Amino acid sequence: MNGPQAALLADGRRLHLHHGPIDLVIEAFGAPREVEAAYTQARQRFETILTELVEELPSLRQPSSTFPRAFRHPTARRMEASASFFAGEIFVTPMAGVAGSVADEMLAAMIAGRDLEKAYVNNGGDIALHLAPGARMAAAIAGTGKGFSDRLEIAFGDPVRGIATSGRHGRSHSLGIADAVTVLARSAAGADVAATLIANAVNLPGHPAIHRRPARELSPDSDLGDRLVTVAVDRLEPAEIDAALARGYRAAADFVAQGLIEAAIIYLEGRERVCGRFAAPLAKTRLLEEAANA
Repeated sequence: MNGPQAALLADGRRLHLHHGPIDLVIEAFGAPREVEAAYTQARQRFETILTELVEELPSLRQPSSTFPRAFRHPTARRMEASASFFAGEIFVTPMAGVAGSVADEMLAAMIAGRDLEKAYVNNGGDIALHLAPGARMAAAIAGTGKGFSDRLEIAFGDPVRGIATSGRHGRSHSLGIADAVTVLARSAAGADVAATLIANAVNLPGHPAIHRRPARELSPDSDLGDRLVTVAVDRLEPAEIDAALARGYRAAADFVAQGLIEAAIIYLEGRERVCGRFAAPLAKTRLLEEAANA
């Protein structure tokens, strides 16, 4: 595996960081000196973040509980903390929040001691945001064929600082059948875990149209072990789609009620459900931060 790679993108504004499975696009807004210093800090932190995760990977693949375990490195601690908030009767490992936790950790490193108007770290669509007082971040809404024409703004006064999307078409295996679940939360790590769990909840247990295989058969080192993950979904009737969406909605609404997330939007076969304080702006489509199109 090649070592960490860092380079400005063609626009000269955004920094691309890549190492193994981690692929980040980051951008900072502010005085040129502050932006340059923020990018230097990001490069420095990125040097070791993957090796730190690999070092603690066996424990990170084990289920979390409501009592967080001790981990040596900060990204692993973020992963465990975010998973523990949702643990209990729900099976979840810290790996459910790995992408969001990396985004949060990198954002914290780049803004430390810096005077920036705003910044973001986009880790494959799981996004951590920084907003100074008075700042706003435009979010692009995609999914209805309108491209990036619709916008949602997250302001400094809003509690949202993380956006994440999960589903059976994503980078990780899913226990459910959701095409996509996008969550807005106070951190990218929290949004990442919640999106994973809500996507798992969008389901029709035992339905013959849903084809599943043990996760271990697809990825021998999967944190899901022998749990059945979705590999294909045949045609479903509208009532069945609604029933699966209702399961996901109940999970999302429970997380909103507990204060674990701010909003969620759930997609399956062209239908959707939304809940939370951003429900109205999200009612048409899935939310993606505007830089996710990098």
